[in-house]
Amino acid sequence: MTARGLAKSYRVAPAWQAWNRHVRRVVNGVSLRIERGEVVGLLGPNGAGKTTSFNMVVGLIRPEAGEIRLDESDLTRMPMHRRARAGIGYLPQEASIFRKLSVRDNFLAILETLALDRCERERRAQALLEEFRLTHVAESFGETLSGGERRRAEIARSLIRNPAFILFDEPFAGVDPIAVGEIQRQIEALKARKIGVLITDHNVRDTLQICDRAYIIAQGEILEEG
Repeated sequence: MTARGLAKSYRVAPAWQAWNRHVRRVVNGVSLRIERGEVVGLLGPNGAGKTTSFNMVVGLIRPEAGEIRLDESDLTRMPMHRRARAGIGYLPQEASIFRKLSVRDNFLAILETLALDRCERERRAQALLEEFRLTHVAESFGETLSGGERRRAEIARSLIRNPAFILFDEPFAGVDPIAVGEIQRQIEALKARKIGVLITDHNVRDTLQICDRAYIIAQGEILEEG
């Protein structure tokens, strides 16, 4: 998966000077590459253009220049639901689990969108519960889970459509140190499955511990890669 020459500008002005807006380039020629089976970090201080760059790759923001490609497919103007079908998973910082469904039913809700019979759906849901050590909360509502349990459930659910890549926004935010270690292990497991992972997070230490490579962004441009 590659992003090449991404650019984005916004018109900005103080609230009391709406008539005096000027254009600010917040992302200027950012290029990224993520291979299957690789964990890549996108890091930088607040206001560096990190979040805007990440959101363009995800599909939340449309770039004004540049392109995003998955193999031979051009994703640049593709909406998020089509990117998901193409093999791009996305886990936002905010809870994405269905809060009023049990963990098992969270999995079954996605499995029901696939051409599977009931027995196969239930078998796959149970397999995910066991693989991600969620059997003890299988019948618990999403809203009752701890931060670490919720993240594990969301990662497990994201695998149902067999994505080639998963994009994580602040995966370590709002979880305790023990849960951070659990999430790191799950991301390592995604790597073992040959799934490419892109992470953006303010927690540089925890992110770098599991990254194969990282991009450092500052003032809207890639400052360093390695």
